[in-house]
Amino acid sequence: MPYENPYDVMAPIYDRMNAEIDYVRWADFVEAQFARFAKEKPQLVLDLAAGTGSMTIELARRGYDMTAVDRSEDMLSAAADRIADAGLTGVLLLLQDMTEFELYGTVDAVVCCLDSVNHLTRRGDLARCFSLVHNYLNPDGLFLFDVNTPHKFENVYGENDFILDDEEGGAVCCWRNLYDKETGICDFDLTVFTERADGTYTRTDTVQRERCFSEDQLRRALTKAGFEVLGFFADYDFTPAEETDDRWYIAARCKKEI
Repeated sequence: MPYENPYDVMAPIYDRMNAEIDYVRWADFVEAQFARFAKEKPQLVLDLAAGTGSMTIELARRGYDMTAVDRSEDMLSAAADRIADAGLTGVLLLLQDMTEFELYGTVDAVVCCLDSVNHLTRRGDLARCFSLVHNYLNPDGLFLFDVNTPHKFENVYGENDFILDDEEGGAVCCWRNLYDKETGICDFDLTVFTERADGTYTRTDTVQRERCFSEDQLRRALTKAGFEVLGFFADYDFTPAEETDDRWYIAARCKKEI
């Protein structure tokens, strides 16, 4: 039976299944965007939908005052363990949904990584999230996030099946995709096998869902929420985004009356 929160299912294997992601290089790009777009170097940074804290940890190591928000208790528990193992202190972890989060004050920048925005699948979710981000950003604060593109939904996800086998970690993740181009929704039927100490496996079934957003939808949502769109990029070198990219990196600036 599916978990109420499917992200808890992925928490124990999330980092192993995403081991190919170079968070050091990604954080370098975040700082490059700070240098290019921020009027003053950010100090207070929110990692929204932080997962197991990979970006949180990398930016904390670089001296930023970090807050991490995620809706999965298991993901945040893993993040807390990793933060402690890294010897970092002062990182604030908040168990909250990205459409309903509350902070203790404003921040200078918000980062939201690994297509978390695509998980805003309900009607009005995107607007609610962007409005909250705007609310908790200082004037001219930066909002940096990425999305899976329409090209990826149609040509990579589609109705394809995938298997990820983590032999060293003793886990296998299988999923079947079903993408509805009319609604923009892709359902991922996930089955995760995790190895027990005795060599047998535990099976867990769940469903995750993502929504496809066009460039125009994202631009309009950002503008309506009070942001100035600074750019859509294809990679960490500020290459302009194209329709055939699998991932877009988006930078926006919060506009507020002082």
